[in-house]
Amino acid sequence: MIVGQPGSGKSTLARALGNATGLPVVHIDQLLWQSDWIQRPRLEVDVLCREAHARPRWIIEGGHSSTWEERLERCDMLIWLDVPLATRSLRVLRRTFRFHGHARPDLPPGCPERFDLEFLIWIWSTRKTAREKMKRLYERVPAGKARFRLVTFAEVDGFLREFGGATRS
Repeated sequence: MIVGQPGSGKSTLARALGNATGLPVVHIDQLLWQSDWIQRPRLEVDVLCREAHARPRWIIEGGHSSTWEERLERCDMLIWLDVPLATRSLRVLRRTFRFHGHARPDLPPGCPERFDLEFLIWIWSTRKTAREKMKRLYERVPAGKARFRLVTFAEVDGFLREFGGATRS
C-alpha cells in the first residue's frame, strides 16, 4: 500500500515495485476518474477499491482514504512517501509539461494531462491536513506489518535497491 500527496512519486514507485515483484499494480486515479476527467461517485469508487484490495496480490497506490483502513488490514506493507511540498509541486509542474495533452500511465484513457490551477490550489490547501491524515495512518500500522516513511528520492532509490535493483524511471 503506497500513500503520499500529489507529486510524491506514488505511481512511479508502484510501477517500479510491480516490475521488480511481478505484483499487479492498481492506481487509485484509474478507479476515481472516467474519461474526460469525470469523477466517479464516491460510493462507486469505494466498491472499485474494495474489489481491488480483495484480490490476493496487489500493489495499490493512491488516496481514497475512505477505504484506507480496509486496505491497511489486507496489505503486508505500507509505504508513505512524505515528500516536501516544494519538491512535489515541482514534480507536478514537470509532469504537466511532460504529458500535456496525453493521459499519464496512471490515469484512465481520455484524461489528458493539463495545467489545472484548481488542482495546484488544492495541493496547497490540503498540504497540512492530508499529511496529518497519512501520519495517523502510518502510526496505526499493526505490529507484524512492514512500514516505511520515505522523504527523499535518495531514500526511495535505496528502498528500491533492497528489492533487487528495481529503479524509478
